[in-house]
Amino acid sequence: MAKETKGDAPLVWSSELGRICPDCGRPVAGCTCRGQKSRPAGDGIVRVRRESKGRGGKTVTVVSGIPLDEGALKVLAGELKRRCGSGGTVKDGEVEIQGDHSELLVAELTRSGFRVKRSGG
Repeated sequence: MAKETKGDAPLVWSSELGRICPDCGRPVAGCTCRGQKSRPAGDGIVRVRRESKGRGGKTVTVVSGIPLDEGALKVLAGELKRRCGSGGTVKDGEVEIQGDHSELLVAELTRSGFRVKRSGG
């Protein structure tokens, strides 16, 4: 296991081993905790909301509560981005699509078999 640095900050880089996982202290290539973190199970409802706070006035549509693993979530995000014709990303188990596409996303996710609700104003 890698040694800790000053204070409580974990080691994240070693000139000998390269990048170090901050959770298990092993090199990222041999990390034992990667992929084991799972999101808490939700209530089975996918929620779609529009956000603009903290984004410099830009609007983003956020889809949360999707009961898929990380790989399938990235595939679904790619399909949704193509359908909306805009960019986006997957962060912390949520799909963020640039722009206000909430109605289109609700329709697409419902068609895909998810229980969907709009949240927020």
